[in-house]
Amino acid sequence: MSNHEKRLDGGSRVADAPAGAVGEEDDNNINNVNVNGGRGGLAPGATAADAVRNIKSPGVQRIEAISSVITRADRVGIFFGVFLVAYAYGLDGTLRYSYQPTATSGMGQHSLTSTVAVMRAVIGAAAQPTAGKIADVFGRVEVLIGATLFYLLGTIVSAVAKDVVTLAAGTAIYQVGYTVIVLLVEVLIADITSTRARVFFSYIPALPFIINTWVSGNIATDVLAAAGWRWGYGMWAVIFPVCTIPLMVSLTIVSVRARRRGLLDKYRSSLQILGARNFLAELFWVLDVIGIVLLVAAFALTLIPLTLAGGLHTKWRTAGIIAPLVIGIALLPVFVFWELRAPHPLVPFALMKDRGVWAPIGIAIMLNFSWAMQGDYLYTILQVSFDFDVTTATRITSLYSFVSVIVGPLLGIVVYFLRRLKIMVILGTSLFMVAFGLLIHFRGASSDGDGLSSAKAGIIAAEVVLGVAGGMFPYPSQASLQVQLDHENLAVMTGVFLGVYNVGSALGNTVSGAMWTQVLPSYLEQHISDPALVAAVYSSPLTEAVKYAMGTPERIAIVNAYRQIQRILCITGICLCAPLIAFALALRNPRLDGHQTLAEKDRSSDEEEEEDAVAA
Repeated sequence: MSNHEKRLDGGSRVADAPAGAVGEEDDNNINNVNVNGGRGGLAPGATAADAVRNIKSPGVQRIEAISSVITRADRVGIFFGVFLVAYAYGLDGTLRYSYQPTATSGMGQHSLTSTVAVMRAVIGAAAQPTAGKIADVFGRVEVLIGATLFYLLGTIVSAVAKDVVTLAAGTAIYQVGYTVIVLLVEVLIADITSTRARVFFSYIPALPFIINTWVSGNIATDVLAAAGWRWGYGMWAVIFPVCTIPLMVSLTIVSVRARRRGLLDKYRSSLQILGARNFLAELFWVLDVIGIVLLVAAFALTLIPLTLAGGLHTKWRTAGIIAPLVIGIALLPVFVFWELRAPHPLVPFALMKDRGVWAPIGIAIMLNFSWAMQGDYLYTILQVSFDFDVTTATRITSLYSFVSVIVGPLLGIVVYFLRRLKIMVILGTSLFMVAFGLLIHFRGASSDGDGLSSAKAGIIAAEVVLGVAGGMFPYPSQASLQVQLDHENLAVMTGVFLGVYNVGSALGNTVSGAMWTQVLPSYLEQHISDPALVAAVYSSPLTEAVKYAMGTPERIAIVNAYRQIQRILCITGICLCAPLIAFALALRNPRLDGHQTLAEKDRSSDEEEEEDAVAA
């Protein structure tokens, strides 16, 4: 980082020793590592908050000690564990994307698909920053165990759900576990990689999409035909916990080695330092429980009613819609007011003043906001408007992830030698807009039922272009944020970054859901004279619309209605690409090197200057 670029350490203490970095020579000189774990107890007159502020986060202490003794074989084991965990949650997530419309359609409430998605996104937005704090307080392995338990419980609840409310509850619990695990694997990779190699290795959790894209469609078809969507959910209650074992074992082995070499002799957890009573009190403030409650309440009460108010019979004037909206909107300024004064806010506002932080965060919001415009109902559109079967539709919905994962690692190699990120992000966001232009043009058979073949080729091409763009800027944007932070802020700010991804998803789910529920019924009524058919197609399109063959008057009418709603959704998406590109242009463009973060490099330079001054 050049001297004129602002150092993003947020006033926190930086790491006592650099973490081992993949892409550069291993430094296993354990004598250079000083894990200063804390004190035997609270000093006279000190508060619990003082004890936490005056020591490095225990989770950071442990991972730095682990990084100092890690070997190449250990890294291979950790990366394999990350890949296996990512393969499991990636395949599960792809299949759930197919099962969820089937589940809600079977309950006669397909239009509530976006409502469930909004709930997932809201929970994820609050869970990510909190998970970063928990990882620093407790440690990486403990967070992995806790997240797996949430994942397991949410999966079971979803599998036994009899109505959309229970399904949403299970999805929310699952989402907590899912989002925490996604954060954890990204933080682990950042813990043990250099800034130059960060983008390349950040794609390890995404690599399973190369396989899942082609097998997920067959699995979804076979499971739905043989066992139903409930077993499709439920089988992951067994599969996923088993897949986390290699990662847990790899981290435990390295931790034991660090302890045997004496690096953790002085390490004491927050619980040991503070005592049970003070620890629980301080944990309440460190995790910003009040902020979490306000954030979830504000977003849930504001966004969810927007997806519920429409339909065949609008409910905008009912108290059940008006009251939550008013309360949710009122809570938004309350949340901001609290966060500005909270002792440990969810978002470190001191860091948010720098464009090196707020620009990547802006990209994260707008990426998912715009993507959801075309993605939320893509699976339904593919079956209704394009007449794709379940297998093909599932594969096409995975094309974005598949192509982006092919492009991303190749881009990571380019970044390793180029040592710059900004140009890739700008090119990627621009191509993202081009893809939306293709999606607007190819949105189903023409109004007379012709042109289906060209439309099918067009929608596939559009998703491929979207995927190429998706491989060029999301992970480089995340890396751009991470490389400018010190280790103490790395987990929390990565959590904030992934959290605002979920904010973008929540906004996208809400807008797409509102458009679907508000506009689609009127389009169906314009093209279909039979009210009973309108109601059936709207509530259960995956079973009712496909009963009519392509080219029949009924199917042509249905497709025309879906073409119109898809056009509006994609036009909204392309408009959202404008601020996406603007945020890309605002990014900083530091030169990457072999340090774990560039803030660490600045600290090392400062220490060398101080030593030279003392020697002189």
